[in-house]
Amino acid sequence: MQARSSDGTAIHYDVTGDAATALVFVHGWMGNGTWWDAQRDAFAATHRVVQMDLGGHGRSGRRAQPSGEAYAADIAAVVRAVAAPHTVVVGHSMAGAYALLANVGERNVLADTVKNLGAVMTYAQVEPMLASYRADYPRALAEALPKFLFGARTPAAVKERLIREFSAVSGDVAADLLAPLYRCDLRAAAKQVRVPVRGIGTDLSPHDDAANREYLADYAYVELAGYGHYPMLEAPDELDALLSQQLRD
Repeated sequence: MQARSSDGTAIHYDVTGDAATALVFVHGWMGNGTWWDAQRDAFAATHRVVQMDLGGHGRSGRRAQPSGEAYAADIAAVVRAVAAPHTVVVGHSMAGAYALLANVGERNVLADTVKNLGAVMTYAQVEPMLASYRADYPRALAEALPKFLFGARTPAAVKERLIREFSAVSGDVAADLLAPLYRCDLRAAAKQVRVPVRGIGTDLSPHDDAANREYLADYAYVELAGYGHYPMLEAPDELDALLSQQLRD
């Protein structure tokens, strides 16, 4: 199916199940809706599972100028199109930030993202990394993925899949798709969110519950040990169990 974002960009999404509560799964940088196939299989019997592709990713349309506001509008457009009585938005990596910016669900779940609102990285801090993508993307991936995104328990098949998918675009495209994350005022967006926000993260990078509670009105966090940045692919059963508990709560 397709929804139209605020600027007219076609946003692809798939829907499985017809329950009253929709789980809208949103992938991170360089991803697509199929990253959530295991969650579709786990939750479609009890929920309406929505797997969407953000603009510039997967089967969605491309933009000349990606922006955080546009990504947030993509999420809002899909939520409106699905029109479920109840909606939980599950955002991974950069999509967690855009889920907060969109602020359209009755609950937000942050999958290994937005772990410390007290230490949000600025564009100036990440500009050298983005420049390295533009200059020599294969080398930048080879250095960054094992160091920052893969964990001790990341399966080899997951590593191979992600490297293959990331390598399908140029370094300029990859940098352009990521850069808007660091131009957003994430703290201001978080302060506008009044619904419960729950985090499920790995121990690859530190989190600070107290810092997040300064900005989010209702926040709690649980952790998966030993995995990398992609728990939906690396540890789907464990992630599903934690998500099920959060939904029951």
